[in-house]
Amino acid sequence: MANAIRALAMDGVQQANSGHPGAPMGMAEIAVALWGRHLKHNPAHPQWADRDRFVLSNGHGSMLIYALLHLTGYDLPMSELRNFRQLHSKTPGHPEVHVTPGVETTTGPLGQGITNAVGFALAEKLLATEFNRPGHTVVDHHTYAFLGDGCLMEGISHEACALAGAWKLGKLIALYDDNGISIDGQVQPWYVDDARGRFEAYGWNVIGPVDGHDVNAVDAAITAAKAQSAKPTLVICRTTIGKGSPNRAGTSKAHGEPLGADEIALTRAGMGWTHEPFVIPEAAYAAWDAKSSGEAAEDEWQERFAAYKAAFPELAAEFVRRMSGQLPAHFAQSAVDAVVAAHKAGQTVASRKASQIALEAFTEALPELLGGSADLTGSNLTNTRHTPALRFSDTGAVVTGEDGKPGRHVNYGVREFGMAAIMNGVALHGGYIPYGGTFLTFSDYSRNAIRMAALMKLRVVHVFTHDSIGLGEDGPTHQSVEHAASLRLIPGLDVWRPADTAETAVAWAKAIETTNRPSALLLSRQNLPYAPKPVSDVAPDASGVDAIARGAYVLAEPCEVGLDKKAKAVIIATGSEVQIAMNAQALLAQRKIPVRVVSMPSTTVFDRQDVKYKKAVLPAKLPRVAIEAGVTDFWWKYGCDAVVGIDTFGESAPAGVLFKHFHLTAENLAATVQKVLGK
Repeated sequence: MANAIRALAMDGVQQANSGHPGAPMGMAEIAVALWGRHLKHNPAHPQWADRDRFVLSNGHGSMLIYALLHLTGYDLPMSELRNFRQLHSKTPGHPEVHVTPGVETTTGPLGQGITNAVGFALAEKLLATEFNRPGHTVVDHHTYAFLGDGCLMEGISHEACALAGAWKLGKLIALYDDNGISIDGQVQPWYVDDARGRFEAYGWNVIGPVDGHDVNAVDAAITAAKAQSAKPTLVICRTTIGKGSPNRAGTSKAHGEPLGADEIALTRAGMGWTHEPFVIPEAAYAAWDAKSSGEAAEDEWQERFAAYKAAFPELAAEFVRRMSGQLPAHFAQSAVDAVVAAHKAGQTVASRKASQIALEAFTEALPELLGGSADLTGSNLTNTRHTPALRFSDTGAVVTGEDGKPGRHVNYGVREFGMAAIMNGVALHGGYIPYGGTFLTFSDYSRNAIRMAALMKLRVVHVFTHDSIGLGEDGPTHQSVEHAASLRLIPGLDVWRPADTAETAVAWAKAIETTNRPSALLLSRQNLPYAPKPVSDVAPDASGVDAIARGAYVLAEPCEVGLDKKAKAVIIATGSEVQIAMNAQALLAQRKIPVRVVSMPSTTVFDRQDVKYKKAVLPAKLPRVAIEAGVTDFWWKYGCDAVVGIDTFGESAPAGVLFKHFHLTAENLAATVQKVLGK
C-alpha cells in the first residue's frame, strides 16, 4: 500500500517534470495508518456531513493526497494523475478545494492548512454542542492534518495551535512529518525548536517521536489520540524524506524536483516494484478500496440522523439548512428592515458603530453568524447582545448559556493571520458564517488568508475598522492609506467602504447573502452623518437596498441643493469622504456650478454591473473627480479628470486637523472641480 503511493508520486512528478516527490514518499506509511485504518470517509459522497476532515497542510506534497483519493475510490481516475500539474486537470500543483473531489481546503502557503484544520475542528465542536442531544449524536467526527517542518516554522502555526490548545479541540489530530529537511537542506542550523515542548505548552497532547515508517506505531498513536478528547494531539513522526530513493532519500534533492528516470528505476528495483509507470496491481487497489466501508459508515450515520429527525424534526431541518449554507426564508425581509430602520433613524455614528447596529439585527436573525475580534472587540464592535463570548470549561466542554447554545463571539487574541485562516476553515466545514474584526492597517497580517478565501470562494466577512487618517492621534503606523486600494486588487473579494448607517446595513446584508466570495467591510472610527437618500431609496420595497447593493448610485443631483440645471461634473466619493462631497456640491451650487454626487461604497461590486447601469451612474460625457482618504492611483480607472487623496503616509494629530492638513476638505474638492471645468 505504501509503495503504491511512492510509485504514483514518482511517476506523476516525473511525467509533469515538476513537483515534490519527497513528502509523499516519506509519509506513505503515515498515510496507510490514517487512511487505511482510521479515516471515516465515503469516496462516493465526498461532502457527507459527518465525514472526518483531512487536511494536507504541506500541500506541496499534493501527489500524496491525489494518490490516496485515487486508490481509495474517489472520482479521480488515473488519467488525472497522469495529467498532474497540467491545464484544467483535477490534479493541480497544490490541492484545491472545489477542483478535486475529496480535497477539503486549498493548501500550499505553509501553515495555513493546519490553521484551516483548527477552524474545521472548532466548527465541529460548536455544532456538536448546538445540535447533539442525549442518545442522538449526529455531529461526531475528527479533523486530521498532515504537516511538516515548514508549517511549524511559519508564524501562523503558533497563532492557530495556541488557540487550538486554549479551545481544547480534542478531535484535532495533527501528524508531523519530522524529516529534518527543507529546501535549503538540513533544517538544524535554523530550526531547533523543541516541538514537543512547544505543543505541550500550548496545551496539546503530544505523542512521539514514533517511527513514521512503522504503520503499526503510527496506528497506535492515532488510536491513543482518539482515546482522549480533552486536548488536540500532535503525533511526531520521524521519517526520511524521499524514502526508497537510493541516492535522494534524506536530502533536499528529494524535496521539490523529479527524481529522474535513472533514480526512479533504482527506486523501483529497491522497492521490488515491477510495474510500469501509473500501473497499480489489483492487490494494492483491493487493500486501499474504501468504497464499501465508506458507504457503510455513511449509511450508519444516515440511520442515526433519521432517528434524530424523528425525535427533533425542527433541529434536524435547521442542521440541514445550516450545513447547506442556505439562509432562512425570512432573512431577505430582515435585511430590508435593517436598511429601512437605518434610513428612518438617520443616525450620525461611526460606520463601525453602524456595523454593530446592523449586526444586532442580523445575529438575532441568523444563529449561524459566528463573530470575533483579534483583541479589539471594544474597537471593532463585533460583539452583540445575541453573541455571548465563546468559553470552554476546564474539562474541554463548551460553556453554554441558558438556551443550551454555545457563545458566538470568539476572542482570537492578537492573532490576525490566525483568525483569518481559522475563519476559512470554519466556512469550509459548514454550519457557520464566520466574521472577524481588526484594524484595517492590520489587514496586512491577514492578507494571504484573505487571498486564500477569495481563491476558495468562501463566505467569510472581514470587519476592518479605523479605515483612514480619521484614526487621528495614533499616527501613520495605524492609519490606512493604501489598504483599501490594495484589497480591491484581490480577485473575488468584495470590498465595502460605506458612508453611513444605511450603506453599512446593505454592505452587511450583501456580505451575508453572497455565498461565493469573501467580503471586507472598511469602517470608520470617527462619526459619519447619515446621507439622505433619493426618495426611491427609502421605500420599504427593497429599492433602496438594490440601489446601494449595486456598489454605486446617484446620491444627490444638483436639484438636491437648489439648482435646476443638469450636472456639469460628477464627484465620486466613498466612506467618510461622501460627506465632504456633499458639502462640496453645496459650495459649488452657491457658485452656480451643478454637480452630481455618486456614492460608491463598493467599487468591486459596481465593476460587475452591466454597462447600462454604469453609464447611468457615471455618464460618459461628464468630467469626473474622485475623493478618498487614500492613495489616488486606484481611482484613475474610472476615467477621472482629477483625484483628491493622499499619496503619503499619515501624521499623528486629531482627525479634523489631519483632514485639513491633507486638503481633504469641501473647499479643496470644490476648487478641484472648478479647475477641471476651467472655471
